[in-house]
Amino acid sequence: MKILVIGSGAREDAICKSLMKNVDNVVFCAPGNDGMKFSKIKTIAIDENDFEHLAKFTQTNNIDFTIVGPEEPLVNGIVDFFKSKKLKIFGPNKKAAQVEGSKTFTKKIMAAAEIPTARYCEFNELTKALDFLKDQEFPIVIKADGLAAGKGVYIAENLADAKVVVSDLLEGHKFNTQKIVIEEFLEGEEFSLMAFVDHKRFYPMPLAQDYKKILDGDKGPNTGGMGAVCPVMNISKELEQTAIETVLKPFVSELYQQGIKYTGIIYASLIKTKKGIKVIEFNARFGDPETEVVLPRLESDLSEIIFSILNHKKLESIKWQQKGLNLGVFAVSKGYPTKPVFGSLGDRDSFKKCPLAINYVAVKREQEQLFSHGGRLYLMQAQAKSVEEAQKKVYRELQKMDQANIFYRRDIGKNSI
Repeated sequence: MKILVIGSGAREDAICKSLMKNVDNVVFCAPGNDGMKFSKIKTIAIDENDFEHLAKFTQTNNIDFTIVGPEEPLVNGIVDFFKSKKLKIFGPNKKAAQVEGSKTFTKKIMAAAEIPTARYCEFNELTKALDFLKDQEFPIVIKADGLAAGKGVYIAENLADAKVVVSDLLEGHKFNTQKIVIEEFLEGEEFSLMAFVDHKRFYPMPLAQDYKKILDGDKGPNTGGMGAVCPVMNISKELEQTAIETVLKPFVSELYQQGIKYTGIIYASLIKTKKGIKVIEFNARFGDPETEVVLPRLESDLSEIIFSILNHKKLESIKWQQKGLNLGVFAVSKGYPTKPVFGSLGDRDSFKKCPLAINYVAVKREQEQLFSHGGRLYLMQAQAKSVEEAQKKVYRELQKMDQANIFYRRDIGKNSI
């Protein structure tokens, strides 16, 4: 098959590489990045929100189907646009993508489906939000209602911090925010559950766990994700099944009952609390960095899975590796996430010699050198029998890379030891 993947990050790199396990597939990525070219991924210089040019490319090149990686084109309606051109595309339409595009939309779906989540209130006026905060217990969670590239969730430890965050979002309109959600702080073990969805049917993937905070020990501000592990060794199979039955199943069912025929990926960010599993949020696409450690464990053909779902054919089973685990660590620019400092990442050969899998994001190639071109740069991942063995593999190879302009957490996987 000829397949187009839309996006430019490590997630899209991982999707492309999974599709390329079938050597008969031809895989394009728009716009992709310079690092992807090391893997012979055919990058196409078309922006992910340039729907007209993307559609023309698929028509001209007889693309069998398109996969949308990032959330922004989904929320902006790329699926509706492609379908209007009679083009096959994998992802939820604009209405369904509100699952990620609007926190309040998703909270209402969860309430209707009786899915446990944090208590919340929504605000679009600064004065009302500030008045509400005066009577709350801290810490408290404040979320931008729209898209924020994984950085729109804040945990305020006290009233003063909360006032600053709320003012930044509703007065300063950070992330173009017009509405916020303020909700109770949930304490416990976080994990991610993704699934392929075909209207009423869904097919869960193995659990993963990502590490959002910038510093070791889960300190500092949230990032787009500093690393991940799959499966999650400290979450039991019984709890995993509970999550599927009490979260995924009723959520997919409620969407369908409300006339939303969801096709694509559902991502549930979950937390194991003293009162049971609760939902932190839902996303409408593959998680990042979870995808980079989940898809390498897929033994079935990803292109066949997606082709079947697009044609609404029931899948008998999806096979995943049962032994060992995959662990990935992100190298990011120093100063990330607030003020990333760009510079050289070393020569191309140092990356090509690395024996581990690397998924690239914001890298630019100039002659034989790679340079940083954003916050998150590349994720290095390994498969091993244990977390400790995987950590040794990854950190040994990361230490060999040029350290001048990169930073990475040194405790990814700590929760599973």
